Amino acid sequence: MQKVGVVGAGTMGHGIAQVTAMAGIDVVLADANPAVLEQALIKVTANLDKGVSRGKVSAEIRDLALSHLSTGTLAQAATEADLLIEAVPEKLDLKRRIFAEAEAVAPDHCIFGTNTSSLSIHAIGAQLADPGRIIGTHFFNPVHIMALLEVIVADTTRDAVLEGIRTYGERIGKSVVVVKDVPGFATSRLGVALGMEAIRMVEQGVATAEDIDTAMTLGYRHPVGPLKLTDMVGLDVRMHIGSYLAEALGNPAFEPPELMKQMVAEGKLGKKSGQGFYRW
Repeated sequence: MQKVGVVGAGTMGHGIAQVTAMAGIDVVLADANPAVLEQALIKVTANLDKGVSRGKVSAEIRDLALSHLSTGTLAQAATEADLLIEAVPEKLDLKRRIFAEAEAVAPDHCIFGTNTSSLSIHAIGAQLADPGRIIGTHFFNPVHIMALLEVIVADTTRDAVLEGIRTYGERIGKSVVVVKDVPGFATSRLGVALGMEAIRMVEQGVATAEDIDTAMTLGYRHPVGPLKLTDMVGLDVRMHIGSYLAEALGNPAFEPPELMKQMVAEGKLGKKSGQGFYRW
């Protein structure tokens, strides 16, 4: 791949752009908000500089990444792109609109990757003239550190598209797992179920958030506990996904607990708001 477009310059989008540029691939990062784009470049530079200072990234790789990263419009990101990845909020209509606009200018061979963590890949690509080009590319936060790329294949996804994403994933240093296009895929389905049960345990006074997380990190070797992870992802984001999975799977285990709904209503969204199950 010579050129990759990334649409959405938030936490996930600028992370995807960073790791792609670090692999020596030209990246155009697009966002409807110019201020978000400006902040994205600042954050990418800061991440790379921190990596250099800690000896995790060479100065040469940092300079290579910055030289391959630019910003632009959706049309500029899609034009001549071999791969276009959207990393916008989890709204089906928004994702569909992004790809509809991209399809008007992208080359026929361009793969469309969606960084959804729960929405149907088939549904996102159903209105495309070529639904065979769409595939799920689910990255994990922080993108420059997490080694996993969950690839989700719809019934319409072409084999060549899957192979293209496998190759891309390996090039950017990710381990690729492939799952079918079912609600929650593999990671969200398991992760959200665990998170919702952990919140219910806090709600019922079983244990504190800190002790539940410690039990999972030390007892099950999870790198981060389910409640701290919920804070990092965002309580509002996880609540939305949980509601969707509860309905789609007909499973009450995914229903957001009342405590979660109350915290979201109070603006306690986790790390991004400064307060969730932890103070950030």
